[in-house]
Amino acid sequence: MAAEEQRARSDALALGDALAACYGEFGEQPMPILSMFYGIVVRMYFFDDKQHHAPHVHAECAGDEAVFAILTGEILAGNLASGKTRLVQAWIEIHRNELMDDWQLAVNGEETFKIDPLR
Repeated sequence: MAAEEQRARSDALALGDALAACYGEFGEQPMPILSMFYGIVVRMYFFDDKQHHAPHVHAECAGDEAVFAILTGEILAGNLASGKTRLVQAWIEIHRNELMDDWQLAVNGEETFKIDPLR
């Protein structure tokens, strides 16, 4: 029985870690998906105005993740393949005003709007 209890405890801890990753460090809502295109998922955290000190989005693709500044398109943290980086930067350029509107909503914990993908 002890091995079975240990396995159950380990499974519970793994589930807790997975939920923390989905719901954020402080238990806020999951990070909403703003857009998806060419295998890239773009998200914005709620209440995320402290870490990078600039309006930004998180882009994920093939296991890689990067944080992009909305105002400049520059990478603040992380890394994506160069072709994917250029796609995200082009998308940011096209949708900058919508992204800034979503940023204001997200930092106040309000629901964001979906943004059209890059076509």
